[in-house]
Amino acid sequence: MVQDQLVNKAVSVLLMAGFACSERCNIRPRSFDLVAKRADLLLIIKVASPIDNVSEEIARDLDLVATHLGGLPMIVGERGRDAELERGAVYLRYGIAAVHPETLYDYFVENVPPLVYASPGGLYVRIDGDVLRSLRERRSLSLGDLGHALGVSRRTISKYEAGMGTTLEMAIKLEEFFNAEVIESIDLLYYASHFASEETPVASGPEAAALAELQRLGLELHHLRRAPFQAMAHFEEQTILAGCGSAQKVSKRAGLIGNLSEITHTHAVCVTVEEIRQRRIGRTLLIGREELGRLEDGQDLLDLIG
Repeated sequence: MVQDQLVNKAVSVLLMAGFACSERCNIRPRSFDLVAKRADLLLIIKVASPIDNVSEEIARDLDLVATHLGGLPMIVGERGRDAELERGAVYLRYGIAAVHPETLYDYFVENVPPLVYASPGGLYVRIDGDVLRSLRERRSLSLGDLGHALGVSRRTISKYEAGMGTTLEMAIKLEEFFNAEVIESIDLLYYASHFASEETPVASGPEAAALAELQRLGLELHHLRRAPFQAMAHFEEQTILAGCGSAQKVSKRAGLIGNLSEITHTHAVCVTVEEIRQRRIGRTLLIGREELGRLEDGQDLLDLIG
């Protein structure tokens, strides 16, 4: 129930901010709960409270989906393991930003960026080093002069000017001393992947054979562990969300995969391990592995998907 309420809060904020939102991904296991798109901005969102429930495996899958869809991964939650998340603060799980729904609202609806980030030991802010240096030089203060006035070392002031973060208390002291803003806001839309290399788990058994048919058609596959679809496939400039498995299994997922493809402006296909009559569920093409095997290349598949 708490999870449902949290998802509803996130969706409500995103709708207010002008995003189109997907259906909730309610198939387990899942690396993300919904996707949201506004103009060229695509968010791949995991809802978790506490945010510590986002494991490295989930984060890796979330990162992979976002990377290959040209989107931004984000975690929304109300708690960490030991405390409530602060409004206006950004927390990180494996390099992915995690925020309270109210922070999401402030950023996307009110256009108020967060200022505080969590790091071991507490909450910190980023100092705009160029602004601080300019203010200090305008007052004809040396690094030592400013350090003495604030009760810190010359080296500490030098680090602030180089971009080192500090406590909110020290940032306020700096702003009061100069009567000017020196805190740098945090851009939630900036993301650099925490994962240096991509580990792509491969399906086994009949599912592996189904996915192998997609590769035979010339599609570049990226395998996933915890998404509603087993792979993302690229052919030329087109992306296909691909599910595979028994007809019963993929029939349950096809509607959701199709909805996700609509929001992400991609295509959707589900390949069954047994032979079936080709049909559609929403936007998703259901096709048997043997029929898929009669196609010559990825363009033939795209033509069938329509």
